[in-house]
Amino acid sequence: MEMTDLIASLITLTILEIVLGIDNLVFLSIISQKLPVHKQKKARQIGLTMAWMMRLALLASAIWITKLSKPILLIFDLAFSGRDIFLIMGGLFLMYKATQEIHLELEMKELKKSKQTVKPVTFHSVVTQIAILDIVFSLDSVLTAIGLTQQFWLMATAISIAIMAMVFASEPLSRFIHRNPTIKMLALSFLMLIGTILIADGFQFHIPRGYIYFAMGFSFFTESLNIVRRKRRRKFKKTMI
Repeated sequence: MEMTDLIASLITLTILEIVLGIDNLVFLSIISQKLPVHKQKKARQIGLTMAWMMRLALLASAIWITKLSKPILLIFDLAFSGRDIFLIMGGLFLMYKATQEIHLELEMKELKKSKQTVKPVTFHSVVTQIAILDIVFSLDSVLTAIGLTQQFWLMATAISIAIMAMVFASEPLSRFIHRNPTIKMLALSFLMLIGTILIADGFQFHIPRGYIYFAMGFSFFTESLNIVRRKRRRKFKKTMI
């Protein structure tokens, strides 16, 4: 393979890995906010480190990974592979967590009024939840990489670059979500959508991810306009006082 082909493959694979890591990064940013502020950054760093190690370990066992695509369970006319089962379980877990977080956000005001306290989560429970989703997202990411190239070093480099980009993006993203509760609700809604897509993939009903990411990008753009509008209205009200 020529140098130009290698560079083009590396850039393409890196971009795909970053795009596939958006789901993981959003979940990581939201779930880590349940911890005390001084522990959040550490949880995100551990989560992304685990994601990196998981993907490299799965790459090292590429032959076993490709076998996961072979059917192991037949229900009526549907054949399920190990990958399908992983995706269905991961999708269900993601939908459950997103629904739980949305319910907590909606009930927060009532809990404050009644002076009830929300049971605090532990650092280990947050890291465990991150690890479970890392397995699902890493599996999808590695299978995509294997489908594009068979060179281990190229896949490992692209995944490492993508993880480093996620490390740099995780802190600004977490702060942005924390400052804007409406963005958090929107992100949770999309996590439910991603969970549904994972389940659909597990049942061999493939939805092009491009449609989903375009919808996410458009919704975030619209909400960003709303945020700018609210800020300007607040400034305008201050000047009128």
